[in-house]
Amino acid sequence: MGYFKVKNSILNGNVRISGAKNSALPILAATILSSEKLEIENVPDLLDVQTMIEILRKIGKEVIFENNKVTLNGTVENHVVPYDLVRKMRASFNVAGPLAVILGESKVSLPGGCAIGVRPVDYHIMGLKKLGFEVEIAHGEVYIKKGKKEKEVIINLPFPSVGATEHLMTTAALMEGITVIENAAMEPEIVDLQNFLNSLGAKIQGAGSRKIVIEGVKSLNGRSYKVMPDRIEAGTYAIAIAATGGKGYIEEIIPEHLEILWEILKETGTNVTIEKNRVFVDGKGKKRGININIQPYPGFPTDLQPQILVYLSLADGVSMVVENVFKNRFHHIDELVRMGADIRVVDGTAIVNGVKKLSGTKVEGTDLRATAALIIAGLVAEGTTEVHNDFHVLRGYENIVEKIRHLNGEIEHIV
Repeated sequence: MGYFKVKNSILNGNVRISGAKNSALPILAATILSSEKLEIENVPDLLDVQTMIEILRKIGKEVIFENNKVTLNGTVENHVVPYDLVRKMRASFNVAGPLAVILGESKVSLPGGCAIGVRPVDYHIMGLKKLGFEVEIAHGEVYIKKGKKEKEVIINLPFPSVGATEHLMTTAALMEGITVIENAAMEPEIVDLQNFLNSLGAKIQGAGSRKIVIEGVKSLNGRSYKVMPDRIEAGTYAIAIAATGGKGYIEEIIPEHLEILWEILKETGTNVTIEKNRVFVDGKGKKRGININIQPYPGFPTDLQPQILVYLSLADGVSMVVENVFKNRFHHIDELVRMGADIRVVDGTAIVNGVKKLSGTKVEGTDLRATAALIIAGLVAEGTTEVHNDFHVLRGYENIVEKIRHLNGEIEHIV
């Protein structure tokens, strides 16, 4: 495994944001439902995307990935998805339902992904059973067999799970009758998935609200579709620029997807100017502490919690960050403390006492967003920081070294 060598830097300039990983993955999983030619544009070149493409090839799809465009042809033929692929990321489980719809059955290993706390697939399985599937779990594998769906099914999710909402919405698209998902997740990536499916001929409405209604159709067509920009990548670079005291534009984004982040940055002393498809961040001002509640969309995203903790660790006063999505998503705090941060966790709340400086040292990334946060910490810390377990961040940030260097950041990838 490689690592990133990062030195104290002030980030200045403009950064172009890539297509959304968390949108591209469920869209690629949904291509199982169409046997016609599909072209998915603005797909980021990431380890997770490569894993999903390998899964699609394993089950029979012809896939070409060039210049951020995925071209797909053919129908699926193999109902088994092997453990060595599924273990790499959680989003891989979203092929289970669509595969069973097309082939009548699927066998998919229980998924892996980031170590950010317990994330069972219970809600996925509960919803699939509501849709008439028989589900059996044994030896770390989930076997799903298509059964008879009722004409109208209402699935009430106990928690607005993004993965379960996407999985069930996609699966129901080709199932006869009406399916209603109540307490659905509202993230923009779900709206993007609905738009993709509807562009192929699906009949889905309500994405972006707590109630999604799917009217099953008999088949889906082929066409081209462009993935939305990555709001988490955008937020990461905005926080990095602000934390280092720099200034610059976050470009080719949808600013309203991150309204709460812009408000938090403004309230803590960073100047933010919002334009049509870009945002200007000026982090030269003195930073103040703030309290943040991590909540499902439209609340402050859990995927930006590690990054904002770095930012707040150098702000004046005390900040409290309450994690309400993944209570155990604080593994990065031990590493930040080793760098000089004053943070402690009490009952799912990170209490941050602002310090004057951080100091570079060797740290280990524990998950995708935590590793990105430690890179930011390396940029603000005195001296040199080595961020190990590079593969985490390569799962979710396209060309991260090139983009940071373009912003005049000092970073090197050692492999």
